[in-house]
Amino acid sequence: MALSIQDPFQARGRRRRARRSALSEINVTPLVDVMLVLLIIFMISAPLLTVGVPLELPKTEAGAMQDQTEPLTVSIRSNGDVYLNETEVAFGSLSPALREIAGAGLARPIYVRADGRAPYAIVAQVMAGISASGFSKINLITDTGGPSSGPKPLAPAGAVQP
Repeated sequence: MALSIQDPFQARGRRRRARRSALSEINVTPLVDVMLVLLIIFMISAPLLTVGVPLELPKTEAGAMQDQTEPLTVSIRSNGDVYLNETEVAFGSLSPALREIAGAGLARPIYVRADGRAPYAIVAQVMAGISASGFSKINLITDTGGPSSGPKPLAPAGAVQP
């Protein structure tokens, strides 16, 4: 079986191949793959960079706050140690250290992170000391997803309450 140039199927195939030009489009699939991998890496590593003093925060149902400016963080460990940002400070020198860092910005928010096992008296004294220093935006930091602080629902009649 011989092919001739007059064969219409053979001639059409040659014309198609001759019309094809170089593909000048960029393949974005590898770029998207790399960007997704980088996004996952940054999503995992970002929370690890913000942890300062290791604490076990109490859990509440309160929602997260919107972060406006860089706040000052006062952390209280379960044994009563007080930290300003990540530096341990004595309770007596907390107020001067806060004023030194804040300068004239007494409206700057201060986040108090207290371990759930820290004595209430120490937490109250630290918050009173911060308030006496002239700061008005004092916030308590907790973990979300804890038990409700409201009243418990009534049990049906005849049910045994714990």
